Amino acid sequence: MEKLQSVEQFEELKNGERTMFMFTAGWCPDCRVIDPILPGLEADYPEYEFVSVDRDEFIDICQELDVFGIPSFIAFHEGKEVGRFVSKDRKTREEIEEFINGLGSISK
Repeated sequence: MEKLQSVEQFEELKNGERTMFMFTAGWCPDCRVIDPILPGLEADYPEYEFVSVDRDEFIDICQELDVFGIPSFIAFHEGKEVGRFVSKDRKTREEIEEFINGLGSISK
């Protein structure tokens, strides 16, 4: 998964066709639990560009988007937020897939 490098890159990516930001941190045990499933999710949803956002490096983006729990996912389409799966709870592959599938017509 691509890692976010700058605020400017975030702005550029969120204006793309379909971008899924995953908010994470190196110290987050629940984030490490889902690490092994991420390559499969990227393969199963090639219409999305998946981007990892380190919460500690980009705390201003997290505050702006009200991301206070990780791991969390926020989907953007052409600059608009179209869905979020934001909580402090551990997430399963099934829950993440249900979230992505629930995004409707932009997910295909």
